[in-house]
Formats: sequence, C-alpha cells, structure tokens
Amino acid sequence: MKRSELEHAIRAACDVADETELWVFGSQAILGEHPGAPESLRQSAEVDVAPKNKPENVDLIDGALGELSLFHRTHGFYVHGLSVDAATLPDGWKDRTLEIDSPGMRPSKGYCLETHDLAASKLVAFREKDRDFVRTLLVEGLASAGRLLERISTLSVADADRLRLSRWVESTAAEL
Repeated sequence: MKRSELEHAIRAACDVADETELWVFGSQAILGEHPGAPESLRQSAEVDVAPKNKPENVDLIDGALGELSLFHRTHGFYVHGLSVDAATLPDGWKDRTLEIDSPGMRPSKGYCLETHDLAASKLVAFREKDRDFVRTLLVEGLASAGRLLERISTLSVADADRLRLSRWVESTAAEL
C-alpha cells in the first residue's frame, strides 16, 4: 500500500460512514508517521479504521469497502471498519496520533497511530506476522526498543503478558 492509497481509503470510509474523522490503527497506520516506510511494512491490503465521532457507523465501512467488495476488487485494497476497542492500545495513544489531512482528502482526516503505539498493539496479538512487523520497525530504526518498552508498560494486559512482550522486545533488540 502507498500513502496515496491510504488517503483514498480514509476519504472513501469517511464518505460511507457520513464522518469527517477516522482512527487508523492497523499496520498501514505506519504510513501516517512514515509515508515512505519500507515495502516490507506496507504489504497488507487492509486498512483498519474506526469512525472517530460516529462509531455506530463502523459497519457501513466494512459493508461497502471491506474484503471482496467492489471497492476491493477495483482498487486492490480494502477498508476494514471495526471498533477501535478491538485493539489493545497504550495509555495516551489518542494524544500521539498523527493527522493525515491532504488537500485531496478534505474534509476527511485520518488519525494514525504513532509508531510505538502501533508496535505495542501489534505485539499484544503476538502473531508471527505481527512480531515480524515489529522486528522490521526495530531493524529499520523506525522504532526504539526503549520507547516500545515504555508503551508496553502502559498496556491494559495481564502482568504475565506484559512481561512476555517486554522480554521479546529486549531479546529481539539484543539480537539486532
């Protein structure tokens, strides 16, 4: 996915949801802070979004722009509307989002997760693809282990899970 495609997805989702602002919190949120992110971080054809002011309209997005929709078949990517509560995010994440507001998008805006908030959220899922994503962030210097550990410390997860995530970050950083 490219930044221009993310902007298109935001604009389309806002139109469908009768909304002007969206949270962008899946892997493609990386394009908010790093529009030129390495291709290995931009492999997903899915953009996870939630309406910021009209969360009740989330299903409209998935229905019109979701996987296997006409939008997906036409553009080669799709928009997955889901509640932002589906993600486990570090405390204070809303204050660190990065706004995407280009002239071609107006009046639509997207608020993308900051890189370390995104990485912490991806690690909570702890799937291989999510660990690979975070490992790439660390290798490419787009995320720092120290800041990621800070964000992990504020996640609302069990202590054992927080410890497992922290140990993974520490051992992965040591390998690099």
